[in-house]
Amino acid sequence: MDTVVAHRAAPDKRTFGLVVFLAAESMTFAGLISAHIILRPGQEAWPPPGQPRLPAGMTAVATAFLLISAWTAYRALSRAGEAQGAEKPWLGATWALGALFLGIQGVEWAQLIGHGLTMTSSVYGALFYTVIGFHALHVAIGMCILSVTSVKALAGRYGPDEHTGVRLCAVYWWYVVLVWPTLYVLVYLL
Repeated sequence: MDTVVAHRAAPDKRTFGLVVFLAAESMTFAGLISAHIILRPGQEAWPPPGQPRLPAGMTAVATAFLLISAWTAYRALSRAGEAQGAEKPWLGATWALGALFLGIQGVEWAQLIGHGLTMTSSVYGALFYTVIGFHALHVAIGMCILSVTSVKALAGRYGPDEHTGVRLCAVYWWYVVLVWPTLYVLVYLL
């Protein structure tokens, strides 16, 4: 009697690598969020006297751009599965929305520094720049990944049969977007 041996397809190494990386990053973000939660109650005032309030309204606009970019990343992935090259405009839109998010944060940081909020001005400043800066770094990395993915898309590397690069790019971007609302509420609104 012949036995049938079931073969499982090996998981894609790139996908596995991204999952491991995002798990590690999740632990780092959890540590930063925990530091904020633990250190904040020990302060007499939040923000401390002489330190500016964070511009929650300006950041709400940046948040809207980032949340919309999750949809454009979704459109890039869904279009990549439909036709070769169809993902290109959506990758570009995602990149542009990420650039708007970072641009608004850059303006915000310049204003806050001008009002005396720095890494060394207080625990408030140190936590703000560490937590929000770590996220901004991830957005910048995401924009680099979007750029590389876009160049590959322009070269015709993706199509209905092979678009793993677009999928991995979108998953990373969604992670960056998913982390942000927690940081926004914790740092800007509470």
